[in-house]
Amino acid sequence: MTAPTDRAAILIEALPYIRRFHGATVVVKYGGNALAGSEVASFAEDVVLLHSVGIKPVVVHGGGPQIGELLDRLGMQSEFRDGLRVTDAETLDVARMVLVGKVNRDIVSAMNVHGPIAVGLSGEDAKLITAAPHSVELGFVGTVLAVDPSILRRLLAEDLVPVVATIGADETGQAYNINADTVAGAIAASLDAEKLVFLSDVEGVREDPSDASSCIRRLSADRLAELLESGRAAGGMIPKAEACVRAVRAGVRRAHILDGRIEHAILLELFTDGGIGTMVMP
Repeated sequence: MTAPTDRAAILIEALPYIRRFHGATVVVKYGGNALAGSEVASFAEDVVLLHSVGIKPVVVHGGGPQIGELLDRLGMQSEFRDGLRVTDAETLDVARMVLVGKVNRDIVSAMNVHGPIAVGLSGEDAKLITAAPHSVELGFVGTVLAVDPSILRRLLAEDLVPVVATIGADETGQAYNINADTVAGAIAASLDAEKLVFLSDVEGVREDPSDASSCIRRLSADRLAELLESGRAAGGMIPKAEACVRAVRAGVRRAHILDGRIEHAILLELFTDGGIGTMVMP
């Protein structure tokens, strides 16, 4: 048990950060690997706490594992190229069903247990995300062509928390499944956010990808770009790192990559002196 004096010290340590970020927009990308069991409830508690102290959270979520699971149950084979799932029309229907109809609903419901504050939407709603094809080979996998944050600003002005599924549409209405890391970075830039936070399955950006003890606590966007060019940011870290670089260079004050497997990781990073992940600065 934590002693009462220690609990009080934790609250006092958090106070200047709560004051500093009051009224600030924080975009949080919640990965599909973390969307299981009680972790959703814990994540929801963290976001509700941010909202309760005057921060304006926007949640962007993925759902790759959940899409893969349903495809397997339906007997549909998944093919990947450069880490992206080849998406034909039938696979796109499954992705929309999982992201918009299941994962988004689960997160919204977990948050609304604490009060009527969360609103679910996808990039197709109010032309939030205008998409373009990533490549012919990948089918209906998209890239972000433009973000219109009007609907997000309206929801934030009503003191609500938007929860965004990463399906976008082109000018003809054709839907595309888009990498959630990319969407989170683009949304953070469009909102001129104070922070962009990625919840990952590693402790942060590593100097040596194979050495967990080499986690870099602070680095500039330029330094992170160098790690990308040298190949030392690899695998699933690549889209997160690229999104951090683009977002910070576009005006987002700080970007963070955290281990989402740690309970209350967001609170530990934002409200403590030491933090727990990697912070990317201009």
